Amino acid sequence: MPAKDGGYFSRLVRKLTSDVEDLDADEMSERSGAEGARRACDCRSGEEATVLGRLRSVELCPSEGTPTLHAELFDGTQGVTLIWLGRRRIPGIEPGRTIKVRGRMAERDGQKVLYNPYYELQSPVG
Repeated sequence: MPAKDGGYFSRLVRKLTSDVEDLDADEMSERSGAEGARRACDCRSGEEATVLGRLRSVELCPSEGTPTLHAELFDGTQGVTLIWLGRRRIPGIEPGRTIKVRGRMAERDGQKVLYNPYYELQSPVG
């Protein structure tokens, strides 16, 4: 009996032969849709957007004026830079953490950016 496209056997073979990063990206993309968030690749500058993803990096960027906390969020399709102005640290904002963010999408140096986004820390999927 031939396997249907996307059947159990096809999914098993894909899991066994795919790169871990590709599988993680697929999982984040699927979860994003289930949580009511948009894919980062579909968001445009100037639009109000809700994006769900995993933090790849978090760093403090001190300057002469106001310190800023930068985080790189990846949702399985594209990265979004999150910038909180005037913050040195935010409890729970750490690499590997899954969060849902909401704000007005902007662009800086060709990269998508959310300034001072509202955020919700997500529970790990078990």
